[in-house]
Amino acid sequence: MKNLVYTTTALCFLFAGTATANEFESELQTLAAGKIAEIAASSEVIDAVRAQNGETAAFDQAKIDELDKTWRAEAEAVDQPMIDTVLERPLSTFLADVQESSDGLFTEIFVMDGKGLNVGQSDVTSDYWQGDEAKWQDTYSNGKGAVHISELEEDESTQTLQSQVSVTVVDPESGKAIGAVTFGVNVENL
Repeated sequence: MKNLVYTTTALCFLFAGTATANEFESELQTLAAGKIAEIAASSEVIDAVRAQNGETAAFDQAKIDELDKTWRAEAEAVDQPMIDTVLERPLSTFLADVQESSDGLFTEIFVMDGKGLNVGQSDVTSDYWQGDEAKWQDTYSNGKGAVHISELEEDESTQTLQSQVSVTVVDPESGKAIGAVTFGVNVENL
């Protein structure tokens, strides 16, 4: 009966097209501490973030803004060389497989480096730099164990009610934050 109440409530917000405080926070915290943390700690994620941090560590804000501008333009274009490069990475393939095997629970997954730049993703994001957003700031900046759960929002493309759940990616050798990962979670599938 509880799921029926949540689904009915979720559908009311879905059709109203509004965001609301996240009534699924407890379930999402459990998911963050379990399956999401497990994926964030996988060798696929750790190795890819370490590698990209080696490439992007010296990027200044001007370089980050230039890359983000290129990404945003490509997101609206037919020709997408920068986006294609990221989507063709082994990490992106891994994340797409995780999303596909989630039976609709995960609507998107993307991993960010120590600058908040995309390392890999299951689907195209609207921007390349996430470093100015709470999903990265509230996790990477707060280190190991940090979790950010967004408000409930309607995903216009999938017509589902979802929340983004983000956690810190931690280097298992040093125990330090090296990046973050965000999962779009279809709360109707919890």
